[in-house]
Amino acid sequence: MRILIKNIRIIKENSILHNHQVLVDNGKIVNIIPNNKSDIQYDVLVDGKNQYLSPGFIDIHNHGNSSYDTMDATTEALEAMAKYHISNGVTSFCATTMTNPSDKIKSALKNANDYMNKQGRNKSRLLGVYLEGPYFNTIKKGAQPGKDIRDPNLEELKDFIEISNNNILVVALAPELPGAVEMIKYCVKNNIVVALGHTNSEYIAAQKAIDLGATLCTHLYNGMRAYTHREPGIIGACLTNSKLRAELICDGVHLHKTAVEVAKVCKTCDNIVLISDAMRAAGLPDGISELGGQTVIVKDGAARLTSGALAGSILNLNLAVKNMINLYNTNLIDTIKMATINPARAIKKDSILGSIEEGKIADLLIFNEKIEIEHIIKDGILLK
Repeated sequence: MRILIKNIRIIKENSILHNHQVLVDNGKIVNIIPNNKSDIQYDVLVDGKNQYLSPGFIDIHNHGNSSYDTMDATTEALEAMAKYHISNGVTSFCATTMTNPSDKIKSALKNANDYMNKQGRNKSRLLGVYLEGPYFNTIKKGAQPGKDIRDPNLEELKDFIEISNNNILVVALAPELPGAVEMIKYCVKNNIVVALGHTNSEYIAAQKAIDLGATLCTHLYNGMRAYTHREPGIIGACLTNSKLRAELICDGVHLHKTAVEVAKVCKTCDNIVLISDAMRAAGLPDGISELGGQTVIVKDGAARLTSGALAGSILNLNLAVKNMINLYNTNLIDTIKMATINPARAIKKDSILGSIEEGKIADLLIFNEKIEIEHIIKDGILLK
């Protein structure tokens, strides 16, 4: 089906394109055409009413929503999560696991692969798996269940990769642990993104991991050794190294405004990836929830363990975009970049997703000045 989208302001990677229209056919962006060209054949006309046209949002790090979690390891869970994502403009996502016994992680990985083989086109696209744990430092475990945290075990990871059918896109680990160097080398060799997180790493160990090929920082500032002027640690390594992209949870709870500003200055908006890190309570009222077998209390926009530690978020990426603009004073072009092309690049999917370019998959949003979504196009299909 050929869809023509007109009367729009097209958000490109570094600019806003006016006086153009977009033609979509067979699930792809076919042409970006000047408005004065009128002899265009199409089946459906979408009038953008001078609103913005954006790439679909991509949430690479989220555990669940709508009372479901990746670790539930059911089709029902991923289906519900995908439906919630698409309703918030998230056209692609990674299913994120967490620290658990090996058999439970394997079940989640197998389920994700099974789901990917049969997922429909009318909901958010599951791109693969973000393995968050179990290879973390217990000192910075956050909401990861401490009893199941362990040192990097390459043979176990190989089993995980095989069971996932090579659908693990990101492996997050603490680089200071025994076995971490070997695991980083293996992941880099096999085209798996290495993220540094839940770590008490000093600067030297973090820098070594980056030199070996780590390219992502798991929720910068959260679950990390504190920065000091004599030992800048993992935070200092991330902020000062352009090879590492930084995830940020911009929910108004996880990060002080100044911390976000420091990240923007040091990393630039080209190297920040907005994530939700959402857990199963996202999209639900306040109350009692669960994460990795632990009780979570959701109240006043925050999800916390009974200890008071933050337990992921109840954020969605549409709200993260609004927060980045309204709470953290970031312009629209840079903010959209953080929710589209930057995450696509972070997981090596930018050749097909993340920007409005001819030949890319037609995952598109039309929204107004308040980032209220009017239309959602996924795989070239008008869903809303």
